[in-house]
Amino acid sequence: MNVTISSSTLPKTGALVLIAVEGGKLLPTAQSVDDAMQGGLARAIKAAEFKGKVGQVLDIAAPEGLSINRLLVMGLGAAKSLKPAGLETAAGRMVSRLNGARLKAASFAGDPIQGSGIADGDIAAHLAFGAQLAAYRFDAYRTKQKPDQKPTLTRVSVMTRAQARAKKAWDALSAVAQGVYLARDLVNEPPNVLYPESFAKRCKALTSKGLKVEVLGEKQMEKLGMGSLLGVGQGSVRESQLVVMRWDGGAAKSKPVAFVGKGVTFDTGGISLKPGAGMEDMKGDMGGAAAVTGTMLALAARKAKVNAVGVIGLVENMPDAGAQRPGDIVTSMSGQTIEIQNTDAEGRLVLADALWYTQDRFKPRFMIDLATLTGAILVALGEEHAGLFSDNDKLADQILEAGKTSGETLWRLPMGPGYDKLIKSKFADMRNIGGRFAGSITAAQFLGHYTNGVPWAHLDIAGTAWQSGKKPTSPSWGTGWGVRLLDRLVADNFEK
Repeated sequence: MNVTISSSTLPKTGALVLIAVEGGKLLPTAQSVDDAMQGGLARAIKAAEFKGKVGQVLDIAAPEGLSINRLLVMGLGAAKSLKPAGLETAAGRMVSRLNGARLKAASFAGDPIQGSGIADGDIAAHLAFGAQLAAYRFDAYRTKQKPDQKPTLTRVSVMTRAQARAKKAWDALSAVAQGVYLARDLVNEPPNVLYPESFAKRCKALTSKGLKVEVLGEKQMEKLGMGSLLGVGQGSVRESQLVVMRWDGGAAKSKPVAFVGKGVTFDTGGISLKPGAGMEDMKGDMGGAAAVTGTMLALAARKAKVNAVGVIGLVENMPDAGAQRPGDIVTSMSGQTIEIQNTDAEGRLVLADALWYTQDRFKPRFMIDLATLTGAILVALGEEHAGLFSDNDKLADQILEAGKTSGETLWRLPMGPGYDKLIKSKFADMRNIGGRFAGSITAAQFLGHYTNGVPWAHLDIAGTAWQSGKKPTSPSWGTGWGVRLLDRLVADNFEK
């Protein structure tokens, strides 16, 4: 779908979408429409008892006095409570409604809203962003779709009197949308198409966007001593890979920010085999790596003024005769030894070496890892929030604030030396599981041993990386969760 910023001239065809806030007067475009309708819009609002509440919609077909096909007014709630994410959600809902009405083109009125705290022009940009996110489809493997199963909406124009500011903001947000789309595509791909080597090739293709990309194979990782990561993939015929992506948009000597992603392209559980029911979803166990890859594309596409590194460990966890066994002991790149008690606790083994490699080579300002790491985080937080664990309060607060702004929210859980007791091994420096209790916390506690004192945060995204596809701006199974969050974190804190 093509999304653009335009002037505030009323359209002559298609649908026109107006915005309204609770308890407020008609906004400028709505007032112009009401004048053209000789007061008809105000009468319709009164007759329908439309109050401008969140999610409320007034829908008028063939409005008198206008040549457009459809006039819709969408409520945004109280102006003082309005956030950018709320604008995006409203636009996403409207895209779904317009497709349901089989409309081909729509114009959104991006009027200024007094009392919202959102600048004129930015409102239009965030409406455009929400519409673009809602337009995502993954139809690469569909061959028999009927016309009525395909979306009809092909063009959305967001009107504003502050075009210059809106276009600048939309340029940045459309770059983020590219990153979200890429992350969703990666998560949605089937595991026979997306495996470590093919994932790495897709990353390599991002050099055309300005990223520097390196791919380390198994021999290179063996020389580096990555026994923890390599142990996970030793049961697969697919070679494990470590991909390093760099964006050098900041000062030459400034330390980079670093993002590290778990990329298990398919997770059977290994010898500790998962139940068969639902195993097909384990193609999405690389959601953290997808988010890191999408974030790196977003930073490059909007030419972010920051140095950034993205490192992803790509493996396939399979149960063949050469697979890692419960009871094995591996040596990580850090030199610490790990007793494998459950081969289905594999993501932390991948991240252990990826984190150590990242801090050792790049000496970053901080490291943030993203991983679909534990089912326990779903028990704790459901699908509404990702879990946040950190050894640095300032970094944690910055991430939480970026989550509120972007709409990708998190909840911070505790860590502490007491949890180390749960991952203590009788035979090695530590074991890879902590038992029944505090499963998400002990996983994070394990990872904390591979950061070497660098400020660090772990995001457990097992509940947010893939979902039902029913959220307004996330209409597919793969959500691309994390791209908006990390981009916002960088923009708000590390580019000034």
